[in-house]
Amino acid sequence: QVQLVESGGGVVQAGGSLRVSCAVSGRTLNYYAMAWLRQAPGKEREFVAGIIWSGGDTYYADSVKGRFTISRDNAKNTLFLQMNSLKPEDTAVYYCAARSIDGNYYRVHEYLYWGQGTQVTVSS
Repeated sequence: QVQLVESGGGVVQAGGSLRVSCAVSGRTLNYYAMAWLRQAPGKEREFVAGIIWSGGDTYYADSVKGRFTISRDNAKNTLFLQMNSLKPEDTAVYYCAARSIDGNYYRVHEYLYWGQGTQVTVSS
């Protein structure tokens, strides 16, 4: 089992920055890919950014590329998402999730473990 607990959400003005964190506990993550996904009201959950825990390779959705950065602290078992140049359309509940290292980041149903989510609101 893997337990995921997000923190760091909040309200920020458009153009601002915010960093959300995900504390990870449980089994080793060496064979997992970690990701941030988000769900806006009335919309489906979507992939935002992902990272291979062991190797550090990162992947981003086109909508956030160049603005968001995913990273992890192996020693502290913590996943981060640094969000810069935020836009009102980034408003959503942000979820930390883990899946097997094989697979496709965009397939939401493939994620094995989820956090409870943290709200990010970007005001215009």
